[in-house]
Amino acid sequence: MKKVLIISTGGTIASVENAEGKLEAGRYSGEELGDKLGIPEEIEVKIISAFQKPSVHITFDDLDELKDIVEKQKESFDGVVITHGTDTLEESAYYLDLTSNVEIPVVFTGSQRSPDALGSDAYINLRHAVYAAASEQLRNIGVTVVFNERIFSAKYVKKEHASNIQGFNAFGFGYLGIIDNDEIHLYQKPVSRQYYEVVHQEKVDVEIVKCYMNASEVFIKACIQQKSDGIILEALGRGQIHPDMVDAVSEAIENGIPVVITTASEEGHVYTTYDYKGSAYDLYNRGVILGRDYDSKKARIKLIASLRSSKDIYQAFKY
Repeated sequence: MKKVLIISTGGTIASVENAEGKLEAGRYSGEELGDKLGIPEEIEVKIISAFQKPSVHITFDDLDELKDIVEKQKESFDGVVITHGTDTLEESAYYLDLTSNVEIPVVFTGSQRSPDALGSDAYINLRHAVYAAASEQLRNIGVTVVFNERIFSAKYVKKEHASNIQGFNAFGFGYLGIIDNDEIHLYQKPVSRQYYEVVHQEKVDVEIVKCYMNASEVFIKACIQQKSDGIILEALGRGQIHPDMVDAVSEAIENGIPVVITTASEEGHVYTTYDYKGSAYDLYNRGVILGRDYDSKKARIKLIASLRSSKDIYQAFKY
């Protein structure tokens, strides 16, 4: 019999409606959630309630705790399911993908509707996640996200809808496979994995600055003043920003703050196509790191993981 560990962290999947008719995330413990949602009987399941929070309250200390639980339990289980709120699920999943050195499947899931809501997706998502975690097909492919019968790689998955049960997608890459009648059908796998061993437990502050027409330097200046550990610029197109931001970017780099540029476009790479002030080529020559095809949130997670592991940040963004 396969053995799967479920780690509960709260979120909508564990939420309860209060007297005002509003949802309070994380009210159900992992054990209560397992009893309520009906875990597959042919798989032996153990449940741990790590914490019970809305996902926007989760910290990197929490993620390190999850990572430690997974690594300590990896020899005792065939797979791990982590139930999580959907708002930051994609970030948590990618952090564990980068920092967990495990071969067994680690599967994140959640729900867009509470377990008590009409047409809740909590039941089927958790059931499917357990089957996915027990599957040999998902070994050695990194952390995945199971949602609405689909299996996604943590690297590119993104919450695409605020409320619809089709909540996640991976634009330009698609899903790795599906779960149909409790059976796993995997159609593609990531070609490589990266691992960053976290050696520094102190807090790392990396901020995201969104770029837009006629944007100013004010937010970059604020990052410099606050001595941020890194800045992600969510730029336009191939990696362009307004010229009024450029001098502050140079100042940040001169102050030892690494700056990574990404694109706000759903698909495509940052690239040194144009040559003018504020272009990706201009920024690259000033010391900015090209963030490939990462979105800003995933680039932030990668920069934090690399800073906490003492790995070369320039090398990290070559993959």
